[in-house]
Amino acid sequence: MSNDSAEQRQSAAGNDLDRRRFTEAEHIAFVAARTPQAQAALETLETLYASKPPADADVIVALGGDGFMLQTIHRFMSHGKPIYGMNRGSIGFLMNSYSPEDLLGRIRRAESARLHPLRMTATLDSGAQVELQAMNEVSMLRQTRQAAKLRVHVDDVPRLDEMICDGVLVATPAGSTAYNLSAHGPILPLDAGVLALTPISVFRPRRWRGALIPRAAKVRVEVLEAEKRPVSAVADSTEVREVVEVRIAEDREIAVEILSEAGQSLSERNLAEQFSL
Repeated sequence: MSNDSAEQRQSAAGNDLDRRRFTEAEHIAFVAARTPQAQAALETLETLYASKPPADADVIVALGGDGFMLQTIHRFMSHGKPIYGMNRGSIGFLMNSYSPEDLLGRIRRAESARLHPLRMTATLDSGAQVELQAMNEVSMLRQTRQAAKLRVHVDDVPRLDEMICDGVLVATPAGSTAYNLSAHGPILPLDAGVLALTPISVFRPRRWRGALIPRAAKVRVEVLEAEKRPVSAVADSTEVREVVEVRIAEDREIAVEILSEAGQSLSERNLAEQFSL
């Protein structure tokens, strides 16, 4: 039997355990953005439901927009607690609609998506290394008026010897509807098993529009002429500057569980986004 089949069985078993865990959820931890809308929702919900600190809760409820949801995921990534977001921001692609009614019931009926972050290891011009995680994407961007000049390796094989561009990004399926889509990258189904490697305003080679790579692939991007054409690297919203090399790979050791309203799974939203006009 193939390794993929064994991994699928293990993933399914893990999902069943997680479902039992949050279908019996009793204790909620609330976290909220600092906006008036999110703070008002927090006050209402804490009046209606007993809350616990995140370390003692069964589930974390995040009140805000997609940006705050990403902050919450990063903040509690190591806690292993499912996160149920409610939209008190603008777009709210990762969020559920806000309602103070029957919150525990909605959480218990929720659908679960297990997401793995990208791990970025950036080597700076100083020789220092910075390691960060990204749920959406890792981006490399020019720092000055001059275009970046990059060399792209996938699994230690040089795939592009020289790319002149504003930058390049690697996006997860969950993050493929964010910056990746704005850069004309593809929307990826959550279970597609691939990552998007997408150029940003590429000048040379003119006809290269990106690639789909296996989720197990390891990407290494070298910055050419780094002193003349400095480049920064961004993992979600955290930036490091003057990088000379960035390594990117999916981190299978970390799993984040996102809860979605029954019938409105993250997979369905992701699919529907491909047909939005």
